Amino acid sequence: MMTNQFKERIERLNEHYAQLILRPNERQMPGNGIFYRYRYPVLTAGHAPLFWRYDLNEQSNPFLMERFGINGVFNAGAIKWKDRYIMMVRVEGWDRKSFFAVAESPNGIDHFRFWDSPVHMPGTAEAETNIYDIRLTEHEDGWIYGLFCTEKRDPDAPPADQSAAIAQCGIARTKDFVTWERLADLQTSSPQQRNVVLHPELVEGKYAFYTRPQDGFINAGSGGGVAFGLAASITNAVVDKEVIIDPRIYHTINEAKNGLGPAPIKTRLGWLHLAHGVRNTAAGLRYTLYLFMTDLEDLTRVIYKPGGYFIAPIGEERVGDVSNVVFCNGWIADDDGQVFIYYASSDTRMHVATSTVDQLIDYCVNTPEDGLHSAASVETLQQIIDKNRPFIDPHGGIRTPDAHPERHAVAAVPERNATTPVPERNATTPVPERNATAAVPERKKEKTK
Repeated sequence: MMTNQFKERIERLNEHYAQLILRPNERQMPGNGIFYRYRYPVLTAGHAPLFWRYDLNEQSNPFLMERFGINGVFNAGAIKWKDRYIMMVRVEGWDRKSFFAVAESPNGIDHFRFWDSPVHMPGTAEAETNIYDIRLTEHEDGWIYGLFCTEKRDPDAPPADQSAAIAQCGIARTKDFVTWERLADLQTSSPQQRNVVLHPELVEGKYAFYTRPQDGFINAGSGGGVAFGLAASITNAVVDKEVIIDPRIYHTINEAKNGLGPAPIKTRLGWLHLAHGVRNTAAGLRYTLYLFMTDLEDLTRVIYKPGGYFIAPIGEERVGDVSNVVFCNGWIADDDGQVFIYYASSDTRMHVATSTVDQLIDYCVNTPEDGLHSAASVETLQQIIDKNRPFIDPHGGIRTPDAHPERHAVAAVPERNATTPVPERNATTPVPERNATAAVPERKKEKTK
């Protein structure tokens, strides 16, 4: 018979869990016109089912301790499946091992629940230590593919180095997210591979991959950025040639390394890509997200790329297991044009941001590119300021548009004439002293509660 103490603890756990799962999310206003953030993370370690974390038998767990701790849930692939919003999440236990688990929501912004069991991903003949960061692609061949990082210790590393690792791209496919067929790992000429994405359509009758060649497990080395390659087969995929389509560039948000996030979204103007860029700082590596667009026919040709980042970590997003990081490998484009962007913060939790295909196209096409030096940034800013002059009031505010713009014609801010010298301050003219005898106006006291 269950003791009162054990029963009360279960009731408290159940109540807290229900509050978390059923909590409605709230759009954060006013937004930036590109996307909206939401008040609460959509998945946290606390969303893991209680029957994962606790042995619920009082005889074997009289103190109702957590027996399988969850450290974080992050870096989720995403897909719309059977009218449900699906995230295939990287779940990391207290033991640092990652595995995949599926969570679903009826609306894409809250009420995410994990399925009862994690994903039982088949292995390969060569044993792997860790798997993580899956990208889901619904392919035109009828399968749903998952491409993920498969990691093992570097066999050539000395015994003193227990952190050296080798990363490659694992490939699996499914029709129901329960039963998975594991295929051979992707083969390329690069020493290591991470952040590999499968294009949703065949290209020249072949399977198209976006890769991220790199020399080491952490450092990209001679790896030049996001690459593209073709493979004749998916069951034994071999990419002989990787063409860099989005290179790393000095003093940008992706100078250290970059990698594609989810599979691209096809739009009327081109393929819309979401990627992450990494730069080094005094506080360590900083991960942000950015967008670019490639040609509909020539997937190696970037036609639009806004300067700077699209999403960067703010507030609590900057705090976690690996701080100052946002990472995305899953988004969903609904039939009505709405886009759900699922991003992780600091290797700890999952968030959602929403936008539309039209907004993201506008952002990609009309946002200035990175001019790659300070003078170009100033010139870009000045062009925006000059274009906005008719809308600026004399005090630097923004006029509210109305049906009678002529009312404000006299309030236009005069343009600065570059040939007109700025008057110098006359050093001989004394600055008037404040009159000590002049009474300072008394501050009106506010009513206190």
